[in-house]
Amino acid sequence: MAANTTVIGQQDYDRAQQVKQFDQSKLGVKGLVDSGLTCIPRFFIHPPETLPDLRPHTKPQTQQQPIPTIDLSDLHTHRRSSIVQQISGACRTFGFFQITNHGIPSAVLDRTIAGIKAFHEQPTEVKAPVYSREMGTGVSYLSNVDLYSSKAASWRDTLQVRLGPIPAAPEEVPEICRDEIVGWDGETRRLGEALMELLSEGLGLNAGRLREMTCLGGRVMAGHYYPYCPQPDLTVGLTSHSDPGVLTVVLQDHMGGLQVKHGEDWVDVKPVPGALVINVGDLLQIMSNGEYKSVDHRVLANSNREPRVSTAVFFNPSNREGPYGPLPELVAPEKPPLYREFTFSEFMQRFFNKGLDGKALVNHFEL
Repeated sequence: MAANTTVIGQQDYDRAQQVKQFDQSKLGVKGLVDSGLTCIPRFFIHPPETLPDLRPHTKPQTQQQPIPTIDLSDLHTHRRSSIVQQISGACRTFGFFQITNHGIPSAVLDRTIAGIKAFHEQPTEVKAPVYSREMGTGVSYLSNVDLYSSKAASWRDTLQVRLGPIPAAPEEVPEICRDEIVGWDGETRRLGEALMELLSEGLGLNAGRLREMTCLGGRVMAGHYYPYCPQPDLTVGLTSHSDPGVLTVVLQDHMGGLQVKHGEDWVDVKPVPGALVINVGDLLQIMSNGEYKSVDHRVLANSNREPRVSTAVFFNPSNREGPYGPLPELVAPEKPPLYREFTFSEFMQRFFNKGLDGKALVNHFEL
């Protein structure tokens, strides 16, 4: 595929055709890198006005407020209320936090990352049968979920697996990472239950409130692979966006690259050994009537020869047709609802129509 690094282009450039050709090749970004290219294809180049702030931070790292890291080791002791307070504070201020001593052994974390990495590093002809933009079987490998709707593509490939409410059939999950994904589902489901209770308590609600809203039922895993990018200053690994659902549990490797918007600054979420990254989704911001914040985050293109690997589990309601909006307990005459009511189906349809585009989804449902 011809690579063209000119942003202002000639009339004969057919972007749609180039994107389609890339998609139909089923190579993914990894395949492009393996082909030895030194210039990224033009449809990966982001508009110059979106790229300057990918360069050095407006504040030195020493002045940046780090994303909170919260220790869960004393969760079932008298320290629980302190942990609830820390998580509630992080959700209200940052929308992101890291957790340590969460009960998932480090060997399981390592195996999960290794399984996702092993899948992506198979030959193209092995991965190609799974390449799809449809999740009919509950499993799809693809590059850029919003490839056809985004203004510019991002430098990553993804393996998606539906974990609930109706999980993908085990035989549909690639054998090379099947056991790891099944194991990771069990661990994150248990952790998700504990986190949903803490989040509910942090809003002054009954511990089971979010569970009652089926917020643990719908789960999708995305195993991301960010290979080396020969021109990392022209593109991104994952464009700036907020997650649409309730809660996301992220396992990242040691490479770094994830950044969170805090005020006017982009803050690095530095890998902490053994930690998991947790972030509030748009739906939880709405259900909390704006108490908890979902925030923009992004991943820089990988300038290292070593790939970056991460996996995210997205928690969503399994009841897609029930009404969602600010929880009644969090609405009062002095705190009127900030958002209208909708079904989760309507909410997700809006998300897929707009693609990964900052906070546009939450803004759409504001009153």
